[in-house]
Amino acid sequence: MSSTYPDSSTLETLISAAVAAPSMHNTQPWRFRLAEEPPTVEIHAAPEQGLPREDPQGRGLHIAAGAALFNLRVAVTHLGWKPVTRLLPDPHDPGLLASVRIAQQASARALHAAELYEAIWRRHSSRFPFTGEVVPGSVMNDLVEAAQLEGAKMTVPAPRETERLLRITAEAEHRNHFDPYRSAESRRWASRDEAADTGIPSAALGPQDAFEQLPMRDFSAQRSMERLPARPFERTPALVSLATGHDRRSDWLRAGQSLQHVLLVATTHGLGTSLLHQALEWPDLRDELRSPTAPFDHIQMLIRLGYGPEGPATPRRSPPMFLDLDGTACRGESLP
Repeated sequence: MSSTYPDSSTLETLISAAVAAPSMHNTQPWRFRLAEEPPTVEIHAAPEQGLPREDPQGRGLHIAAGAALFNLRVAVTHLGWKPVTRLLPDPHDPGLLASVRIAQQASARALHAAELYEAIWRRHSSRFPFTGEVVPGSVMNDLVEAAQLEGAKMTVPAPRETERLLRITAEAEHRNHFDPYRSAESRRWASRDEAADTGIPSAALGPQDAFEQLPMRDFSAQRSMERLPARPFERTPALVSLATGHDRRSDWLRAGQSLQHVLLVATTHGLGTSLLHQALEWPDLRDELRSPTAPFDHIQMLIRLGYGPEGPATPRRSPPMFLDLDGTACRGESLP
């Protein structure tokens, strides 16, 4: 990178890091534009990659964009520069979700630990059974701090509260299974062949819980215990919830940054993670997820944690496919 402008190799590294973030069904709903003066990377929504049935408000899209934004910040810092971030910087362009100005590093102290950058490339969702080994309290404290640094609150529910959250998630999974429109949308992105560069390949879908306790997502919406190999999952799942005090678009973006910070810190500790998003797709069930002790919080994500096999990598499109160098493809797009 020169003193004023990132070269093509640097830009490709930055975009590769950004798009390694998770997104619903691995739709990768982002576009990036590089502005020259000052050097700034803009993150735009890609509505054509949205999920109109399962994510009609675009909340999941914003969370995915926030996760990509956090990865971009980590990568800029890793390269020795300072990311100056703005959320929703242009009220006249709702598709422009965030911008990161690349400035000279103000001090030698890195804003993010080097291991977070390495974790970007190692983090994959694991929809497979974990061992059931208890996550140490010191690790949970690190995850709580990571969420707080990005403006969200991570809560570790008690066992009875975990059971309640799982019951609500199971109800959402049941609804998704029998909603023909949502089922068709989910199937569109599931069981992709090896040549696909979006969606979730069969190897990453994972089995169902033989104990019928942990409602892992059935992306095909056609699988059943009789038709899908089942394996015993951990009897006492470790769940955490991620919440914000408000529920605006900027809060969704902050939640995405918090989510990704938590996932990367978990990866550095050797933890596997997967996301239980089903109940968040139904407004009434999302309201039910609220803790009785925090009735005004807005739950943005449920995260399952544990020790076990790393999940298979899901594909990503190449950086040039995300780039819009002249701005024509991004400007004027509306959100779903």
